[in-house]
Amino acid sequence: MNEQAPVIAVLLTEKTRRMMLDDAAIAQLNALGEVRWPTGATVDTTDVDHLLQGATACLTGWGTPPFDPAARQRHPQLALVAHSAGSVRTLVPARLFDDGIRVTHAASKIAASVAEFVVAEALLAMRGIHRLHHQLRNGGEWLDVRAAVPQRLLGARTVGIVGAGYVGRAVMRLLVPFGCRVLVVDPFLHDSEAAALGVFSAGLNDMLAQSDVISLHAPVLPETHRMIGAPELALLRPGALFINTARSQLVDEAALLAEIRSGRIEAALDVFDDEPLPPDSPFRDPALANVTISPHAAGHTEEAHLAQGQAMVDEIGRLLRREPLHHEVSRAMLDRMA
Repeated sequence: MNEQAPVIAVLLTEKTRRMMLDDAAIAQLNALGEVRWPTGATVDTTDVDHLLQGATACLTGWGTPPFDPAARQRHPQLALVAHSAGSVRTLVPARLFDDGIRVTHAASKIAASVAEFVVAEALLAMRGIHRLHHQLRNGGEWLDVRAAVPQRLLGARTVGIVGAGYVGRAVMRLLVPFGCRVLVVDPFLHDSEAAALGVFSAGLNDMLAQSDVISLHAPVLPETHRMIGAPELALLRPGALFINTARSQLVDEAALLAEIRSGRIEAALDVFDDEPLPPDSPFRDPALANVTISPHAAGHTEEAHLAQGQAMVDEIGRLLRREPLHHEVSRAMLDRMA
């Protein structure tokens, strides 16, 4: 490359690089300009400062340390942060938006993976597949097991969704063909927009009381922090399934555990207040047959990872060609992110 080639700083850890960038994406990056790569397995603030010297764009992801609010002063050429993951709220300070740095992210590419995970959990619970499996494995009689485990048709049920962002909408798109009645809680979703999506707007308490399946997809904001506590959980129908693949801080975890222990509801939890989940966590209790737990895995598929990386490489190319970005994050969006 000649001296005028734009500099692109890759601020990804080795682990994230392997997940996000295949050979084609790397070749595409190299064709766009002078690409600077970290020399170690991890990336710290010193690495970031060094790699950003003279850079026009940077590629970030899981494991990239948060930017210094004064980064634009030290790196005046920096025009774009392309984040190969979802929320940038803890990565990019608001000041960088105010300083004119543009930000784009791959949240929409993660949404399909999370949505499939949510629907899979709903199907498993409605058909009682885990219970059928465990009872047969433990010596249950064939017809007795079938009679003992309730079988429910997802398409005949009401599903409540909290949050109509990328993931919430992806879940809606998968659910509507089943024939579910879908209730959505989101103050930014207008009735006309809900109608176009084939869903219905609802208040939180009404949704909780009417739904057979509840799935959370809201960001954690001051107004949503612990938005679901004991009074709200008490509204759930007996046998309702409570799914959380968003953030545990949306829920009073102790109150949720109490409801699970009562046996009144079922739950599928992918997020927890303490992550990694401690070995002695009560959620790991094998006696809790009415809860499935997973290690914050809903968004992690091989296909999604590569799509995330490719989307951000494409965005860097668009910036350098002075084309409109497809996944830009505005300053206003920052305050509503997870």
